[in-house]
Amino acid sequence: MGKDSGWKNKLEKVFDIIGEILAVIYIIVFALLLIDAQWPFISNVDWLYNAFKIIWQYGAFVIAAIVGLEAMVKRNFLFFLIFCILIALCVIFLFFPGTYSNLLGLVS
Repeated sequence: MGKDSGWKNKLEKVFDIIGEILAVIYIIVFALLLIDAQWPFISNVDWLYNAFKIIWQYGAFVIAAIVGLEAMVKRNFLFFLIFCILIALCVIFLFFPGTYSNLLGLVS
């Protein structure tokens, strides 16, 4: 172990805890949205329903990014940097309106 392994272990634990919390929140929101699709109760509260839909839409990406950061912090700095650049690229392209619809068009 190198001299910088202490901060790597601490950062890995931080990403681990954040990832676990976000995964639990995501599954709860997803389950509530599925239940609401059968027996509407959340969709009656517009702001809450919109917040849940946003969490459902972007939650998987956020969890994947956090888990990826947790994995890359254990590797060398170059892999960590490349992964951070890829996350930034994905986030930037989310702001282009046609990108997401083109992606969904490829899937369906």
